[in-house]
Amino acid sequence: MSGKTGRRAVIVDGVRTPFVKAFTDFTKLDTIALGVAAARGLLQRANLGRGDVESIVWGGVILPGTAPNVGREIALDLRLDPACEAMTVTRACASGLQAVTLAAAAIERGEADVVIAGGSDSTSNAEIKLPQKVVHALAPVALGKADPKAILGAMGKLAPFTDILPTRPKIAERTTGEVMGEAAEKMARRNEISRAAQDVFAARSHHRAAAAMASGRFDEEITPVEASAGKWVHADGLVRADTNEEKLGKLRPVFAKDGTVTAGNASPLTDGAAAVLLMSEEKARALGYRPRATISSWAYVGVDPADQLLMGPALAIPKVLDRAGRSLGEIDLVDLHEAFAAQVLCVLKMLGSAAFARERLGKSAAVGEVDPARLNVHGGSIALGHPFGATGARMVTTMANELVRSDKRTALLGICAAGGLGAAALLERID
Repeated sequence: MSGKTGRRAVIVDGVRTPFVKAFTDFTKLDTIALGVAAARGLLQRANLGRGDVESIVWGGVILPGTAPNVGREIALDLRLDPACEAMTVTRACASGLQAVTLAAAAIERGEADVVIAGGSDSTSNAEIKLPQKVVHALAPVALGKADPKAILGAMGKLAPFTDILPTRPKIAERTTGEVMGEAAEKMARRNEISRAAQDVFAARSHHRAAAAMASGRFDEEITPVEASAGKWVHADGLVRADTNEEKLGKLRPVFAKDGTVTAGNASPLTDGAAAVLLMSEEKARALGYRPRATISSWAYVGVDPADQLLMGPALAIPKVLDRAGRSLGEIDLVDLHEAFAAQVLCVLKMLGSAAFARERLGKSAAVGEVDPARLNVHGGSIALGHPFGATGARMVTTMANELVRSDKRTALLGICAAGGLGAAALLERID
């Protein structure tokens, strides 16, 4: 998707932290610390000077209240040139991909030559929200003079002392109140996706991720992180090589008594970060880098959250293919974010549906079937985990590496996101 300037943005490298279960190894590292770890690892891997980075575009979902521009905090903590500008973007689970495509667009417009884009999230450090009743009552004390009169006034506003404890955080839609897992459950029923099919898909995600780890496939993209004094984390912590459909089939459904979505066929709460180095192709070659891929097309779409919340990729993917002048059958690798096995299987079913193509896309024929052999070849978010803001950058990194390693030409990415959003992007290898 090179701009009017004729410049082409290229992916030079990508690095991520290990992904670990929330409230385990990375509990003491907030989203900024995780982002610093990934970006520092990227600079070291690429042997790039701190003064060379002109901009950081960062994605995040659980943003710290006192420092919401995580990208700028990362730049400052890394002691990059103070002139390196930075911003933080959020598009829910597609935030990491949003950061990457924003960086690519800025490069192709001629605004910068060297940009770090990525994302991070620390569920372990999500802020607990106080009820607004408490906030309004305590604000005069917190922001003004905490004298006895103010304190008594606050106490009076809190009485009766009900509804003053923090509510349990949950990943729910603001407009519908629907929890994301409930949406996946509803989509599974509506599209007739069985429990067995979901468990088979989840087991395959773990097996492929485990195989990638065993083969050293992820060594190139993971930077070790010092989780606490002297304790280093070198590898992902959620992949289970020994799981199978039988084990997964014994888990109880989480979101409905007679449901099919379980903790085993859904992505877990995860801490982690990923960073991608993008440059103008001219700059990359001048510095002696071998670009791995370019992003030839991308698209973001919205669907009605009250309908099928996680169906966005089924609409974003055709848009990306159309913009690139490609058909699904021409694509070598397909990488879909695995929020839930049910959601991925629903999207795949709609891509293969002539009725969906006719009614939702205005097309006369289905977009096409995806060969399981080229889908999520190294597993996905079910096995690896899903730090919300990092997943898109993780997928870009893995697929860019895989295009080079396996001598493939194209990789198609698809991500669903809260709010009924969908995202897709097409990577093409550069020789």
